[in-house]
Amino acid sequence: MTTLKNLKGTAIQFLDEDPVVYAGTWASAPNLNAAIREGGGSGTSTSAINVGGVPYPMTCEQWNGTTWATFANMGTPRTKNASAGTYTNAIVGNGSTPTTPGAGRLNLVESWNGSAWSEITDINSIRDANAMSAGGTNTAVIYFGGSAPGGVSALNESWNGSAWTEVSDLNTARQQLTGMGTQTASLAVGGSTGTAVESWNGSSWSEVAEVNTSRSRAAGSSVSSTDGLVFGGNPVVANTEAWNGSTWTEVNDLTTGREHLKGAGPDSTSALAFGGYTTTDVANTEEWSFPSPTATILQEGDMWFNSSSSTLKGYGVSIPTGTWSSGGTMNTARNGLRGAGISQDSALAFGGGGGAVVTESYNGTSWTEVNDLSTSVNTGVGVGTQGAARSAMTTTNQGWDGTSWSEENNLNTSRQEIGSLGTKASCLAIGNQNGASAIVEQWDGTSWTEVGDLTTAAGSSTGIGTTSAGRSVGGWDPPTYLTVNQFWNGTSWSEEADINTGRYFAGGSGTSDLGLIFGGYGPVASAKTEVWNGTSWTEINDLATATNNAAPAPSSPAGNTLFAGGATPPNTAKTEEWTAGSAVLTVTTS
Repeated sequence: MTTLKNLKGTAIQFLDEDPVVYAGTWASAPNLNAAIREGGGSGTSTSAINVGGVPYPMTCEQWNGTTWATFANMGTPRTKNASAGTYTNAIVGNGSTPTTPGAGRLNLVESWNGSAWSEITDINSIRDANAMSAGGTNTAVIYFGGSAPGGVSALNESWNGSAWTEVSDLNTARQQLTGMGTQTASLAVGGSTGTAVESWNGSSWSEVAEVNTSRSRAAGSSVSSTDGLVFGGNPVVANTEAWNGSTWTEVNDLTTGREHLKGAGPDSTSALAFGGYTTTDVANTEEWSFPSPTATILQEGDMWFNSSSSTLKGYGVSIPTGTWSSGGTMNTARNGLRGAGISQDSALAFGGGGGAVVTESYNGTSWTEVNDLSTSVNTGVGVGTQGAARSAMTTTNQGWDGTSWSEENNLNTSRQEIGSLGTKASCLAIGNQNGASAIVEQWDGTSWTEVGDLTTAAGSSTGIGTTSAGRSVGGWDPPTYLTVNQFWNGTSWSEEADINTGRYFAGGSGTSDLGLIFGGYGPVASAKTEVWNGTSWTEINDLATATNNAAPAPSSPAGNTLFAGGATPPNTAKTEEWTAGSAVLTVTTS
């Protein structure tokens, strides 16, 4: 007889209280005294400063853990500046005194001793929109990136308390980035490069894991380079991501999405977000709290016995109770578009019929047009994330780096109306409608290679999962609307339990063990949503509007996705968001 330990690797736990969600929450705190953007912010969640900014000139403010209070203005008011330290020990440098964009950049640096500002040695370079890391001191600082008179800068300068010295530059020049850490251990996060992150070890920069959501003008907790947060940014987003020294994880969003905000905080358990811009300057302050290091953290599939209540409990996503709700409207209505994304708060939609090259980015609230495809893609491959996506068909294969598209090696077999699954670096192009082909090609990051054919030929099927464990669901083999469910184990396909409603041009998300298919066509636009539990498909709550040939967020989990654009018919710009929350459930036997 098998046991939970054999299946999960752990036994049922005995606990005196239920575990908590590893997500954290933002809560409203007292506002700044004045709305502000583009200032310098730093410190901890109990000792922070906000200096300079717009409207210009802006009064400086300090946070004591409870309230904001104004304090002495700098000798030279400025905006787009960087700062480090706390309200008893701070440094602020560069920035600009703008009358027109790019004018009045500074190399002036000032130090705060808790009672007064004093000018210290000028930094060697004139720039603004850069970042500074110093932990909680004003005598050991690095200052990197920014916008200089000659263009975007990679320059990095170090301050030892008496002089500035040029040290190793960033690998990639960028401005409007976020700095986190100290003079000897720092991160340069996002900025004009989108999702790229670099780590500083005291002598050189190296590229590390990218953030999930492309962003500039964001804020972060300012003290640690191995345990922290980045939040907000441009386009106006509320996304918050936690960094553990090796990976970024999406956690709970800011209450108010904004850009040009500032942040403070020691690590990922405690932080402060303040000021910024939505459609106007704001004074909002929010405090971040996280489970204590001693708390037991909930994980999907956990089971435990609560000794206080004498109940057996488990934790998991309650997919059947999920619902669709209206999201932001796209800028361009179209069908035949495809999508990428990890959640309804972080998605990309691109291409479409009629030669559409439009690419739009979604932050959970609104769609923003970003750089177009170089060649239109209609009913082709659509995989990846908001910061790293792939779009391919016929004689084009384009990779998205979070900022722009670039042409790469084409499919071996020219086709469209293709199913797809996977990531930008590793994905499958599955079948096509013309003759319901069984051909499948795999992208390895450099080129396409033909791999095992589908068991049942299909066109316009829905892909779910990865290149090591994926599914091709439904599809079209004229005149049949297919119900077939084909599983890919990394080498070959096998057929498993069918979906309930045959269709093609449907959306999908999730994994090969817990997947979702929604919408589609067969023989009219469908609103049906079905969930796969590893054994069978079950019909659950429908889309509000029957839709086909739209853009999902295919890398998102089955409990959090969207379906954008498409045809109802006619073509639509609407977005629907699917949400199925996780829940602690009491286990019963019968």
